Amino acid sequence: MPEPTPVDIRVSELRKTFRVPEREAGLRASVRSLVRRTYRDVDAVAGVSFDIPAGQIVGFLGPNGAGKTTTLKMLSGLLFPTSGEISVLGHVPSRRERDYLRRMTLVMGNRNQLQWDIPALDSFEMNRAIYRIPEADFRRTRDEIVELLEIGDLVRKPVRTLSLGERMKAEIAASLLHRPQILYLDEPTIGLDVTMQKRIRSFLAEYNRRYGATVLLTSHYMADVQALCKRVIIIDSGSILYDGGLRELSTRYSPHQTVNVVLGETAPDLSGYGEVLSSVDGRISLKVAKADTSSVAARLLAAFQVSDLTIEDPPIEDVIEQVFAAVPRSAATSAEPVPR
Repeated sequence: MPEPTPVDIRVSELRKTFRVPEREAGLRASVRSLVRRTYRDVDAVAGVSFDIPAGQIVGFLGPNGAGKTTTLKMLSGLLFPTSGEISVLGHVPSRRERDYLRRMTLVMGNRNQLQWDIPALDSFEMNRAIYRIPEADFRRTRDEIVELLEIGDLVRKPVRTLSLGERMKAEIAASLLHRPQILYLDEPTIGLDVTMQKRIRSFLAEYNRRYGATVLLTSHYMADVQALCKRVIIIDSGSILYDGGLRELSTRYSPHQTVNVVLGETAPDLSGYGEVLSSVDGRISLKVAKADTSSVAARLLAAFQVSDLTIEDPPIEDVIEQVFAAVPRSAATSAEPVPR
């Protein structure tokens, strides 16, 4: 019997509450707040629990303000939890132990760590000194990552001369020079063009394959999630709405598929086969229950001269919207995650 995969990240009933000031608009309220300021507690993260086995790449999804970045900051040790427990590689992140900091990295797509006026290679050297990486190991890892990211020429230019995509690749390289075992990636492809997004996704997949790194990824680009993650955790208002397989997510929350059929004749009325979503120039899209797609496709092929027929799952963005619709924000705290 194979041994179970060790758990790299374990989170139990994690909560982060911020105390924020509040007041009404207007001069009178402003003066009153100088004497007696009122506050309210806001749960940015409200009792989150999950485990991530070693080597998994997990998508951490949700709308703006859902609690994703706050959770990553607690996992990386930047924020101290209000309550709950975190264990990453056997460490408590908030203690910020040197051994833990050497084994993880946090990449935030909207934050800079490279020095603006010098080449990235010089910033890499600074990271080598900070992490006390032996010279031979540093050069071997640096050259390997530079080759994988195809930035051999870019790292010799001042960072301020790089495009956003070029700088983002250099930022990722700098974050991985110490070969972290845990990667927290917060929108690593934000603002990049489609080609650059694809290159960074390919690099992250290869890094995970070579080093067995555990990755927790937040992204609003669903192409990132679909390319890298078999499992997703969906969070909203600080609470987990879903935790399970990406494929199972679609099955649970969107029990329909789209049948696209191109007919070699004048488009007939196909409403008897499913809900007609569109009909343009002989190309008809039907919304059909997943259990019926095979039979509907067979009936269409038998009844018409079909030039092309495809069956598509709904876009993952639409499925996630269904998750939010199925679990109202007020009920999020009581929602049970899908068994892992």
